[in-house]
Amino acid sequence: MPDETARRYTVEDLLSVMARLRDKDTGCPWDVEQSFATIAPYTIEEAYEVADAIAREDLGALKEELGDLLLQVVYHAQMASEDARFGFADVVDAITRKMIRRHPHVFADASRHEFLTGDMWQRIKAEEKVERGTAAEGAMLDDVPLALPALTRAVKLQKRAAEVGFDWPSLVPVLAKVDEEIAELKTAIAASEGAGERNYAKRVTEEFGDLLFVMANIARHLKVDPEAALRGANAKFVRRFRSIETALAKDGRTPEDATLEEMDQLWDEAKAAETKA
Repeated sequence: MPDETARRYTVEDLLSVMARLRDKDTGCPWDVEQSFATIAPYTIEEAYEVADAIAREDLGALKEELGDLLLQVVYHAQMASEDARFGFADVVDAITRKMIRRHPHVFADASRHEFLTGDMWQRIKAEEKVERGTAAEGAMLDDVPLALPALTRAVKLQKRAAEVGFDWPSLVPVLAKVDEEIAELKTAIAASEGAGERNYAKRVTEEFGDLLFVMANIARHLKVDPEAALRGANAKFVRRFRSIETALAKDGRTPEDATLEEMDQLWDEAKAAETKA
């Protein structure tokens, strides 16, 4: 438990710490030389670590990771303030205004029903685009960030197109599209064999990408987060493979000492054990 008698730091303290770290004369040399571009990868990494703590249901880790993510916001705001562009207070003001503006059913007298149907949300976002000058014809997909994980961006692109009616009416034709894309992938593999490694990789990669894009569309129709689903599948794979390692270790062996058939059998046993649990 933390010492309740000790002074608790505030957001103002954190802002002060960051300002000192970035001081060109007395700050940390590493922090001083950073830029928006060099810090951006850390920002993305910290967001993933927050998601990981949530997935593991580790609230202690979540508290720490949220602090790391907050530091990223403070870092970017400090760099912007040094160029007199904006500061942390402007970031807070902007997001607070956005939340109030996008929830008129809470902060004003708008219809709650209209919000739940999604009509209000889309209208407000469209108005914001006009205000920002990003509502030009043909630019509706331009504000879907390129830096998003590919599966997440695929879902957002599809959702944005669906807002103007460019979407399949149900899951049925999307599932049919999966079969079509798998057939095209098989054709590409067969056609590319013997055509040279470079040409093979290009054709097969394109068709494989099309298949993943359709799978993202299925996730959207099912209201499944594909990134979360894949993280879950990754965790399951790690868990079951560890079971294989544990079982083999009892005999003083490692996976390198086992045959594929043995490992398949142990995999099935681990799967069965999870199913019964």
